[in-house]
Amino acid sequence: MHLPNIRLSPFLSLFGDKSNRNYPKLIPQLFAENYCKIMQEQIPIQTLSLFPLLDQKLLELLNSLTEDEWNSQTVAKLWRVKDVAAHLLDGNLRGLSISRDRFYGENPENIRSYGDLVAFLNHLNMSWTSAMKRLSPKALTFLLEVTGQQYTEHLNTLAPFDNAVFPVAWAGQETSANWFHIAREYTEKFLHQQQIRDAVGKPALFTKELYYPFIDTFMYAFPHAYKNVPAAIGTVVTLIVSTEVGGQWNIVKNKNAWDLDKKIDQKATATVKIDPDTAWKLFSKSVKPTQAVDQVEISGNEALALQALQIVAVMA
Repeated sequence: MHLPNIRLSPFLSLFGDKSNRNYPKLIPQLFAENYCKIMQEQIPIQTLSLFPLLDQKLLELLNSLTEDEWNSQTVAKLWRVKDVAAHLLDGNLRGLSISRDRFYGENPENIRSYGDLVAFLNHLNMSWTSAMKRLSPKALTFLLEVTGQQYTEHLNTLAPFDNAVFPVAWAGQETSANWFHIAREYTEKFLHQQQIRDAVGKPALFTKELYYPFIDTFMYAFPHAYKNVPAAIGTVVTLIVSTEVGGQWNIVKNKNAWDLDKKIDQKATATVKIDPDTAWKLFSKSVKPTQAVDQVEISGNEALALQALQIVAVMA
């Protein structure tokens, strides 16, 4: 068994009575029995259990739409509701093909920069949504149900701390763990369903259970947005997403980079407060910083605070 590099001491209490003289021999067996529990406690953002609920809400939403609503414009300016649903299907199928089946299909050529990669992905996305115009909403919804179940089953087979098939590039990572890859996939499903809900005026996914893991994952882009911003060591920038579904995140400047920190007792040099609706739209590039600036509250160093509006947690 391949095990990640974790500290065992906090978890030895799970392994039974240490007074038993056979305790040393029992540790491998006991560790294996408690492995899943240990891994779940170590995962920084747990999203796997939410996939079935999120997919069910999507199916209920799509089955409720009228013909006009399927054609409604979304905040993704090139896509209507049906296009967004088609993109969600592409995510399931491409994820299964690449991660489960190790079939990569089109391979990118001449990718020399982040911009080149984004352009390639945009081409894939648009070619797929164009082809999906041939499918009826009913057929699309059926395929989303079948592939959603299969993709969730596959994600549950991934060892959370093994390297993911792709890094989370928008967080500045060159290698990512599977748990973060899974969390990224969760944000994709949440974001695009929310785009549909926003377009047709249906209730938003603004519950603590569903929204917080989404925005918590997005905040891994927070330090990356400041990678070229100079500041004194120890400088703290705080971002607060308001209401009970949000939270507080900080980045702290160290010698070489900015580190993400969720402690609520940090003394901030600059603070940005943003509502949940503006947050998901801004950090997914659905609205521009110039459009969002009047919707945020800023205190402290204004220049440092305004940089937070440049956070992008999607490949765009």
